[in-house]
Amino acid sequence: GQVRYSVPEEAKAGTVVGRLAQDLGLEAGEAEARQLRLVSAGRRASVEVSGASGALVVSSRLDREELCGKSAPCVLRLEVLVERPLRVFHVELEVTDINDNAPIFPASQKNLSIAESSLPGSRFPLEGASDADIGSNAQLSYTLSPTEFFRLDDQGNNDKTASLALILMKPLDRETIPVHRLVVTASDGGRPSLTGMMELVITVLDANDNAPEFNHSVYKVEVLEGAELGTLIITISATDLDEGTNSDITYLFSRRVAAHVKEMFTIDENKGEIRLQRKLDYEEMDSYEITIEARDKGTPPLSGHCKVVLEVLDVNDNAPEVRVTSLSVPVAEDASVGTVVALLSVSDRDSGSNGRVSLAVWPPSPFGLVSTFAGSYSLVLREALDRERVSEYEVEVRAEDGGSPPLRAVRGVRVPVSDVNDNAPSFAQAVYTVLARENNAAGAELARLWARDPDEAGNGRVSYSVWEGGAGGAVSGVGWRPASSYVSVDAESGRLWALQPLDYEEVQVLQFEVRAVDAGEPPLCGNATVQLFVVDENDNAPALLPGAGGGAESVVGSSGEASPGAGSFSGALWAWASWGAPAGQVVAKIRAVDADSGYNAWLRYELWEPRGKGPFRVGLYSGEVSTARALEEADGPRQRLVIVVRDHGEPALSTTATLSVSLVEGAEAALAAAGSSSSSSRLLLPSASEGGSASASTTNVWLVVAICAVSSLFVLALVLYGASRW
Repeated sequence: GQVRYSVPEEAKAGTVVGRLAQDLGLEAGEAEARQLRLVSAGRRASVEVSGASGALVVSSRLDREELCGKSAPCVLRLEVLVERPLRVFHVELEVTDINDNAPIFPASQKNLSIAESSLPGSRFPLEGASDADIGSNAQLSYTLSPTEFFRLDDQGNNDKTASLALILMKPLDRETIPVHRLVVTASDGGRPSLTGMMELVITVLDANDNAPEFNHSVYKVEVLEGAELGTLIITISATDLDEGTNSDITYLFSRRVAAHVKEMFTIDENKGEIRLQRKLDYEEMDSYEITIEARDKGTPPLSGHCKVVLEVLDVNDNAPEVRVTSLSVPVAEDASVGTVVALLSVSDRDSGSNGRVSLAVWPPSPFGLVSTFAGSYSLVLREALDRERVSEYEVEVRAEDGGSPPLRAVRGVRVPVSDVNDNAPSFAQAVYTVLARENNAAGAELARLWARDPDEAGNGRVSYSVWEGGAGGAVSGVGWRPASSYVSVDAESGRLWALQPLDYEEVQVLQFEVRAVDAGEPPLCGNATVQLFVVDENDNAPALLPGAGGGAESVVGSSGEASPGAGSFSGALWAWASWGAPAGQVVAKIRAVDADSGYNAWLRYELWEPRGKGPFRVGLYSGEVSTARALEEADGPRQRLVIVVRDHGEPALSTTATLSVSLVEGAEAALAAAGSSSSSSRLLLPSASEGGSASASTTNVWLVVAICAVSSLFVLALVLYGASRW
């Protein structure tokens, strides 16, 4: 038959499970004799057969859960072997369960993440505890530590159908309680009941339910214009109560921000730093309103807004501007004081003291500034103008603002002065001394006259003319003749030229006036006196003067005729000399004149024939023919003398006189002299020879004085002419 025993688990070693030998029908003592024993079936049975009594006893710890797990019932099938004869018995040992295992959760701590946006009633499954026991010892019940947000839903006690869930009772707020720590307790149905606990850590997952918020709704900041590019304007900060990506904030300009503002500033989307990326100009815009948006990275993203009011502070970065709104030029030089020349407008784009402008004009005369109203000035004439002194003014209008340091601007105004005919032509000198050689060619230029008229254009255009009212010269044998018959002046160039050749012997000095008249309205004029000195040329040969009709003069008498020829005069003269006349006795006197003047008229006499030591000689400058020695009969009855009269000109001109001297007795010489005197109406007695010599000597002295005077006048004229030309 089948032997079956039951033993509770965890029975102590030595506990008798059953009387195996007896139950198998063995006699007392037979169990040991026949070697009653258990045959191992491959796993430890935790029971053994006692050899003496033949009882089945617990040999080691007996754990049902280890032997059978969750199987029920837990039956161990044992084989019992006896010998003599050999027999095998099958024994079943049922290990009954006791409540020796507490419920065990998979982990002592369970982390659970629940979105804070979860709705009440949401179910979150939990993995329940396990109990190694079976039956009622394994029937579990759960409890949750007190909380108003959650409860446990435990449906069924069967392990296969049990369902444990966490039910949300009210909405979660991560910002209020980010983590809920709860304890789930599992209790089995044993007596006494055993429990197991698990800590439930519920992390509330953030939902993007909070928009970013700035510290201030309006930020005010002041920045100097002209700040460097990249200057940090302000750092703004927003906070988001959410977490994770829901709290990651990006800063950006609002869509309402104008494009030019976005070009002016840049914002760091992560740090919220607003920096300058273009130059600020107070004059273009003195303030900016920038709406900033802080946007998180949640889904959907939420945004917060603030306003940055940036005030641009003015710096003195704009120089004054001076504009000429009206310009009346040129200005007549006779314009009255107070005449408005230009209208000026001045401005400065800066503000305050930086925009207050003071104005000055340089040079301070002859113009000045008159303020008409704010920012407008008139440039007026303060002094009389003189175009001939200053024909054009470069006026500087200097503007300076009140900034620190001040900025300046300069505007140049060119003011030309128009001419009026207020200046008469004026010659360089009041009197011009002109030297002109006689026999000049007709049309030859004698001098150039120049009159200066500082006026311009027609007012300064000068025309020249010879004024008939005060000009002329004395002409030998003709009387007074106007200067215009001798000279003329070119109307444009002032060139003085000769109308005809000048003849010194006809006119020596010509004095006239030249008038210079401008083309102004009315015309003005100026005068200059011209003294024209005719410089003598050696153009006249000496001419013999007939003495008592002959041209020779003797203490006795003379005869002769003058016959002109080729600019000279040749004469045949006669004279008588007595034998025995002593040396030095004047036989005759040759008289000649030269129409020229000065050296050209200074004559000298030379004995041309006979050459050598003749009986006669001629005074070099007196022209007296006298005996060189006492006359002798050997000298012959007649002596022929050829006398050359020569001037000192360059080249020298000359004439020749032939004197025939007859040698006679003293009585004949007296008769010849008497006859000669009666025929020629001029008779010189021998007793008058001394008086004649004295008269000739006096004449020579005066001739030398005249020559020296004319020479001095000529030298003075040359000096004056050279000085005037220089």
